[in-house]
Amino acid sequence: METPRGTTILCVRRPEAVALGGDGQVTLGDQVLKHSAVKVRRLLDGRVLAAFAGATADAFTLLERFEERLKEHPASITRAAISLARDWRSDRMLRRLESVLIVTDPGRSLMISGNGDVVEPDDGVLAAGSGAPAAAGAARALLRHSDLDAERIVREALAIAAESCIYTNDRIRVESLPCSP
Repeated sequence: METPRGTTILCVRRPEAVALGGDGQVTLGDQVLKHSAVKVRRLLDGRVLAAFAGATADAFTLLERFEERLKEHPASITRAAISLARDWRSDRMLRRLESVLIVTDPGRSLMISGNGDVVEPDDGVLAAGSGAPAAAGAARALLRHSDLDAERIVREALAIAAESCIYTNDRIRVESLPCSP
């Protein structure tokens, strides 16, 4: 059986807010299984946003593990992310999981991968999944050449990605958090 794949996740940070969004499509090979999957979650009483791209069951396992790490380190998503990445890379069972997480809070946005990577972007844009290049490019252009807020940029950039990526649809869900001045 093939691994379900196909999605686009995008995180955009502006000085006043951070937004994280994703499309709703889940595919298996060349068949669309679901149009309205929810890939963005609020964690830690709504103070942290997390989203995933990759194999769905793997992503849910990783989200649960990240949430556990957040409870251990509630003041630092960086420490929680590094702890998860270390476990993900060293644990035999977790090492096989195929997914990427993007997590954000009012102060920081991070991408966590199974290679042990915890990456913070230079420009406030993170994207994962099959439509990531299109979504990230559109978001960067909108950041540079518009006054749109972070949530609107995520919506517009994901819509642009949906126009060109067959594994991304236009059923977009976006969550946002205000940023500290």
